[in-house]
Amino acid sequence: MDPYPTPSETPDIALIRQSFRAVAGDPEALAASFYRHLFAAEPALRGHFAADLAPQQSKLAAMLAAVVAGLHDWAALAPAVAALGRRHAALGVEPAQYAPVGRALLAALDERAGRPLDPATRAAWLRAYARLADAMIAAGKPAEDPVESPVARA
Repeated sequence: MDPYPTPSETPDIALIRQSFRAVAGDPEALAASFYRHLFAAEPALRGHFAADLAPQQSKLAAMLAAVVAGLHDWAALAPAVAALGRRHAALGVEPAQYAPVGRALLAALDERAGRPLDPATRAAWLRAYARLADAMIAAGKPAEDPVESPVARA
């Protein structure tokens, strides 16, 4: 059984979309806030990014919008999330680094909304982020060593 109910099975999707609409008017500002919070909490992560964060901020803003729009259809969203996880793993992102990213996202949402998310909305974002992070981490794990093919030995 899937440990994550689909948003159609929970009120989470409405809470996430409502709170995102409140901050999505300036997606670049949301992304800039995210990176400020991330690097304030984890300064060592700054070295993983180019000096000019503008292109990365645009990518983050676009991905957040796509995820929020696609939460109702995890099957359609999952391949893009898995590809993102593989790209992050190839760049050296470690599973432990996903937690500060989640905290930075929540802090950016709070900041851009001008107030903290209410408890139910914060919990909805946490559940959605956990599902995304778990999928990205799983996709980024190296495949098991392949079984040697008997055909290759022949």
